[in-house]
Amino acid sequence: MNIHTNIPLKNHTTMRLGGNARFMTDVSSAAEIAEIYRNAKGQNLPIFVLGGGSNIIVRDEGYNGIVIRNRITGFDIIDDQPSDVTLKIGGGEVWDSVVQRTVDMHLTGIEAMSGIPGTAGAAPVQNVGAYGQEIADTLLSLEAYDSQTDSFVTLQSNDCGFSYRDSIFRGEATGRYVITSITIKLYKNAPQPPFYAAVEQYLAAHNITLFTPQVIRDAVIAIRADKLPDPKIQPNTGSFFKNAIVEAWQLTDLRANYPDIPTYDMPNGRFKIPTGWLIEQAGLKGQTLHGMHIHDKNALVLINESATSYADLASARDEIIGAIRDKFRIAIEQEPLEI
Repeated sequence: MNIHTNIPLKNHTTMRLGGNARFMTDVSSAAEIAEIYRNAKGQNLPIFVLGGGSNIIVRDEGYNGIVIRNRITGFDIIDDQPSDVTLKIGGGEVWDSVVQRTVDMHLTGIEAMSGIPGTAGAAPVQNVGAYGQEIADTLLSLEAYDSQTDSFVTLQSNDCGFSYRDSIFRGEATGRYVITSITIKLYKNAPQPPFYAAVEQYLAAHNITLFTPQVIRDAVIAIRADKLPDPKIQPNTGSFFKNAIVEAWQLTDLRANYPDIPTYDMPNGRFKIPTGWLIEQAGLKGQTLHGMHIHDKNALVLINESATSYADLASARDEIIGAIRDKFRIAIEQEPLEI
């Protein structure tokens, strides 16, 4: 296990902004994670665990601690039933590679999450999801190092506090756990319609009536390629803002002025409004603010065209949030985490 010093984090995150990490190391086992935490505690050094760097924003001052890159591998069948398969996945596995392997096994449950960058261990942190699926739908449990108790624990799905793009790992347990593996249950039946609207439209446009996990994966990859820029070419973090969640009374007020506002039903009588639609209605789609370009095809995406600092990104973000607040009285939230 090698520990490197003064590492530019912009080279390890897809927005390509921010300062340096004081220390950085890769870990390939749970034991290495525990060792690092114990040593860091003795030196009073903070720790941040980095997956693929696709959902992280780094401030200009960088990180005055140790950044761990999770490289723990593993893809094991732990239960095979007539209708379903349970898999244990190493936290450092590349998420899209995991999806491809499950699709190759003709399993359904995560195929609509194809193309999402990052690692398997990062998936529960923000309850990643796309096109009608999210990790909370299939996650049974996860194993993690608990830095508070210096022990390894198993958390059940119900322990994770999952909600839309959120979990305890972004809330009350921020920084406490390092996810070393996830256990998911997938199914052997074919994907069943109705699918997410964009997927339905793609399938209809291409006259596809036979649904398999590979068909859905191919459709999602094609949709994403059209709507989401490749971060290797155009620096971005995917969807920069969460979709807005509003109460019924708020939606009633909004419909008085915007009768065509798109919505999706959510639990507890609330509604999801696509934030990309809000940004577009505010006239910001396609604009460039402080070197950050609001993607022409998907206003949720901010592309780093010429920004040179976190301060540039923060200025653009705050202008967008302010414009939506002023026009719709809705407070939209940033999706990527910050360090």
